[in-house]
Amino acid sequence: MAVSYLMIGSNQLARSRQFYDAVFATFGGAIETDYPGFAFCYRLRDGNRVWVAPPHDKQAATPANGTMIGFDAGSEAGVAAAHAAALANGGSNEGDPGPRPLYGPEFYGAYVRDPDGNKMSFIFNRPSA
Repeated sequence: MAVSYLMIGSNQLARSRQFYDAVFATFGGAIETDYPGFAFCYRLRDGNRVWVAPPHDKQAATPANGTMIGFDAGSEAGVAAAHAAALANGGSNEGDPGPRPLYGPEFYGAYVRDPDGNKMSFIFNRPSA
């Protein structure tokens, strides 16, 4: 089984659109579908999709405890660019770009929360020596 798409909850679509437009552009994502006032969808360079929308149950979007989405940024520079774009567009820092030896010698990543508090990582798995 493969992941078909990701859905990220938002309480303010315009704010989320600004954040994700800036972040996804750093690693090849672009808006694919926009339903103003309802939802929008990005297509990432690998063909996967990420939707952003308010919850369908009309309750507030809240981040899940222990849930995190990891995006492949393509390079160490891509990790740094995505992290910087996130912080410049209302995100908060959860971990500066750098190696994470705990996850293996190839793992390089950075961590942020979007303006709604959803945690995500930008990663690059460096080639093995």
